[in-house]
Amino acid sequence: MTFTEDLRRENDDIFQAIFNHPFVRGLGEGELQDDAVAHYVKADYEYLNTFMQLYGTAVSQSKKREDIAFFQGQIAFVLGDEIHPHRNLCDYIGVPYEELKGFPMPPTADHYRTHMKSVATEGLLGKTIAAMLPCPWTYQEIGRELKKEFAPETNHPFYEWIEFYANDSITETTDYLLKRLDEEAEAASLEDRQLMKEAFRKSCQLEYAFWEMSYTKEDWPVAEGVLK
Repeated sequence: MTFTEDLRRENDDIFQAIFNHPFVRGLGEGELQDDAVAHYVKADYEYLNTFMQLYGTAVSQSKKREDIAFFQGQIAFVLGDEIHPHRNLCDYIGVPYEELKGFPMPPTADHYRTHMKSVATEGLLGKTIAAMLPCPWTYQEIGRELKKEFAPETNHPFYEWIEFYANDSITETTDYLLKRLDEEAEAASLEDRQLMKEAFRKSCQLEYAFWEMSYTKEDWPVAEGVLK
């Protein structure tokens, strides 16, 4: 069993919880509350800004040109392609995408960002990948699960979102990160392998928490000077 196969097995409980989360189920069923969708887009826009920065960190930690080219390409992919699922969500709620940019991150999203940046500052590419991998990996599997269960047609409200994350481009991204994490883990010490596992599981937990944050419209306890 490879290192990443072991990671998937050890964290199947979180993957299954994500598949069954009401926000994810709502994507498949084609019905979500508008304000929850807006909350998700606001937070995810800022989250993806951080993710691009982490790809930049991965570039600085890379020793092979193949890795540098891959991570640079991923920055371009997020900038140019990953806006499409956001626009699908914005079309669903009838709000221009531009109106949902530039908002403060809710607590959970901010925690997730801080976690990944903290791991990345330790300087090891394997740890950085381990912290980042749950994002594309869980989304890839969500897309596949929703496509398999609901078989959405083009008139489905979230057809474009589901198709985007079920398609080959996400698979290629995930497969490359899986391969590189297996290689980095093979060369790592037992201590660093354990730290990779811990970083990966915490990111999985925070992936689930991100969906919950969006569904409940989580905010900071004091907003606009009013104690909630």
